Amino acid sequence: MSKYIVLVGDGMGDYPLETLGGKTPLEAAHTPNMDFIASNGVLGLVETVPDGMPPGSDIANMSLLGFDPKKYHTGRGPIEAASLGIKVNPEDIIFRCNLVSLGKKEGAIFMEDYSAGHISSEEAKELILTLNKYLGSERFHFYPGVSYRHILVWHNGKNEFTTIPPHEIPGQEVTDYLNNLPSEIRELVINAKKILVNHPVNQQRVKEGKKMANSIWPWGQGRMTNMPSFKERFGLKGGVISAVDLIKGIGILAGLKVINVPGATGYFDTNYKGKVQYALDALKELDFVYVHVEAPDEAGHEGNLAEKIKAIEAFDQQVVGSVLNAAKRENIKVMVTMDHYTPVAVRTHIGEPVPFAIFLKRKIPASFRLFCERIANESGILVKPGYKLMECFLRVD
Repeated sequence: MSKYIVLVGDGMGDYPLETLGGKTPLEAAHTPNMDFIASNGVLGLVETVPDGMPPGSDIANMSLLGFDPKKYHTGRGPIEAASLGIKVNPEDIIFRCNLVSLGKKEGAIFMEDYSAGHISSEEAKELILTLNKYLGSERFHFYPGVSYRHILVWHNGKNEFTTIPPHEIPGQEVTDYLNNLPSEIRELVINAKKILVNHPVNQQRVKEGKKMANSIWPWGQGRMTNMPSFKERFGLKGGVISAVDLIKGIGILAGLKVINVPGATGYFDTNYKGKVQYALDALKELDFVYVHVEAPDEAGHEGNLAEKIKAIEAFDQQVVGSVLNAAKRENIKVMVTMDHYTPVAVRTHIGEPVPFAIFLKRKIPASFRLFCERIANESGILVKPGYKLMECFLRVD
């Protein structure tokens, strides 16, 4: 029986850049393993973000895993709450709650850093627990997560308003947005800032020259969703590997086994090789594993071209290459793709169709192809809606 593995380089997609001679970071990077798959299999585009939906990793990865986000997506907060095992009531509103750095200039407030300088989980936990101690109530509850990513539950809350992901507005003014939040949430943000600014963790960060986590940013709210399991959908027992609560949460909602890898950070220093080893070990028991790597997306949000190319190359060499070697020896089917574009020039998500490639062992006419946006677009293959791609992958020979 075949085994299946999907490799996702979060945010690898990008636009051509003059500094790269008109190439995208994916084209400029040295990616012999993804190029091999593109040259020895099916290469095309997949629409991971349906028309009219925001280009978030939650929606895009739900599509890649074979679930229609128009049917099952209610918000990012509920997905991440599921990953943390947080129990909620059907009427509760669940937010993703970032610790952020807000700056102030001439009376205006702007988004200085959506991650508070990628604050450590240990520091962040202390801040979030303090907020819950002083601001938690029958109405609000804070739950610590990983690094800057946390959860806020508004019990019996309302959901008739729109929020903005902080990573979509780097350096932008947010004064009017904050003033227009529902009064209950605006008051919570104001009170949280008073506590955070004077907290010993932040005072120490200032002494060390680090950015202060001086505010919370609730967003991605919704009520808990219900999804069928991956096994019910496809008849396969599967697992998910990621350092990001969001991806783990989608996996949990889909009944996948969450496989935790030591040293997996969701940043540039993640344990690439460990993810591969744990994935291959898991395939001895499971039929399917979904491996997600966050690093290219983080580089895109930071506008760091050099780091994005480096992250893409590390993904290709340490993840794709190792899995490909195993697939050549064993009965493992491999697909490599991404969830969305995160261009370094705009530093936010773009919902354009993204490249995918499926490795085929059988002999086909050999022709070298780069795994990149341009060649995938020229393939003439577009999988739409994107949640159909999983069905295609599982049945292709």
